[in-house]
Amino acid sequence: MLRRTAFLIGLALVGAQACAQTVLEPALIERVRQLAEAAARATAPPGTRVAVEIGQLDSRLRLAPCAQIQPYLPPGVAVWGRSRIGLRCTAGTARWNVTLPVRVAVFGRVVVASGPLPAGVNLTQEQLAMADIDIAAEPGAVFTDAGQLIGRTLARPVGAAEALRAPALKSRQWFAAGETVQVSAVGDGFAVSSEAQAMGAGIEGQDVRVRFESGRVVSGRAVGERRVEVAL
Repeated sequence: MLRRTAFLIGLALVGAQACAQTVLEPALIERVRQLAEAAARATAPPGTRVAVEIGQLDSRLRLAPCAQIQPYLPPGVAVWGRSRIGLRCTAGTARWNVTLPVRVAVFGRVVVASGPLPAGVNLTQEQLAMADIDIAAEPGAVFTDAGQLIGRTLARPVGAAEALRAPALKSRQWFAAGETVQVSAVGDGFAVSSEAQAMGAGIEGQDVRVRFESGRVVSGRAVGERRVEVAL
């Protein structure tokens, strides 16, 4: 009986130790929160509010004891929305490296649909409203000025109170092939403008080739009404 009791106590202690290895100290959780919040604020628009929700490590992990754990941002990982913060042991019996799930919300006042809108509709002021939402919940740039959306056409349906995001809008055609366009060559600390003939349609945000009077052909990006920008 005593041997059985000792065995059960031993199992309980081992289980407690295994659980403790995946439980993070409050001070470390706070460091993770501050790191995620600072990274999100670095790219958040002015006037927004950032909120960070810390997840839990995978319960199947069995991490060796560590005297010093360093939180860090994994390369190439976006901080907004559902993301991950790296944790690495820098002073312990075994050097380990894991990631901790986090959810970063960025609340801001942006343009939303005042009601359900079908694809193909040309936006009017009456169809738009302002609301405070989590702009990090979905990908795509949002708008803070309803005037920027008047007359734009929806490429897909948008629900009531849903943010109007750039991917939901049809790309604008700034000019047609054969039209004369103003080409700006932009470099480090300078910009030069000249006229050229468009060799294709100028679709918003897309590259298009233009031909100068000299016959030289270059490729640039359509950025506005009969305007092309060439990066040097």
